[in-house]
Amino acid sequence: MLPDADDLPELLLDLAVPHEDINELVAMRRTVTGDAGTRRLLEECVEELLRDLGETDRTPDLGELLASAPPALNGLLAVYVFVAAVPRTLGYHRERGIPSEISRRTLADLGRHMTVHRRRHGRAGVQSPRWLAHHFRGELYQLGRLQFERARLERRCAPVIAAAGLDAAPGMPCLDLHIPDFHGPLTPSACDRSLALAREFFDLYFPEEQAEAVLCHSWLLDAQLKRYLPAQSNIVRFQERFRIARQDTEPADTEPVQFVFGDPDLPVAQLPRRTSVERAVGDHLRVGGHWYVGHGWFPLRDE
Repeated sequence: MLPDADDLPELLLDLAVPHEDINELVAMRRTVTGDAGTRRLLEECVEELLRDLGETDRTPDLGELLASAPPALNGLLAVYVFVAAVPRTLGYHRERGIPSEISRRTLADLGRHMTVHRRRHGRAGVQSPRWLAHHFRGELYQLGRLQFERARLERRCAPVIAAAGLDAAPGMPCLDLHIPDFHGPLTPSACDRSLALAREFFDLYFPEEQAEAVLCHSWLLDAQLKRYLPAQSNIVRFQERFRIARQDTEPADTEPVQFVFGDPDLPVAQLPRRTSVERAVGDHLRVGGHWYVGHGWFPLRDE
């Protein structure tokens, strides 16, 4: 199920796994393959991950399975699960005709999440295995600066989109837009290019779904950011693409702290002020303000 020790480094590098983690993962491979119980656990995790491959109606819950890994693996089992899933994921991509370059860039998000994990915890591991399941199940694709996930309209957003004249009802196909870290500035031109790629990609490789709306659920859509950032900033211009789908009333203060500073548990008083975004996030919290996840949308075909 896993590549042998000689081939494993090349596959890890294809997945953008940080160089500093390669030797440990190759060495720990013996812990996975040398014990029958651990091999069975790996197989169970892969089957749970890939069951109903390509379907958007379920998110596998790997948490309990991964938590039962031997302590010696120290949170690394998720890496081997995703590595073992690669052949079947790529097989699904090939069946759809998806170009290998898009497959490579999409699955390379494993390495990015390992970088996030090391930045926060100081050791190898995977940040948010549950989130990466979307990549390896054929639901999410990296298209330029942005990621697009095949999704379904939720009950709270569908009426707003339908009221704007689109064919929209709960459960109908849509695209969820995501903004990955470590991928350069969120410039308008980069976003325009990604959206053009998304229109072409989903029309060509998922023509049966015919998504009409793009949605985004992110703290980056909190309108309060406009108080702190220049009107021509990339974030404000990104916000202006969207119409309001719905509004949250529950604060989500740890969201910007996690994504901007790398650790949601950092003390607010000690948050750095090196950039305009860092100053916005920290200063707002220090005066008693709260941040909220914004929910926005726009028509896929009219941008």
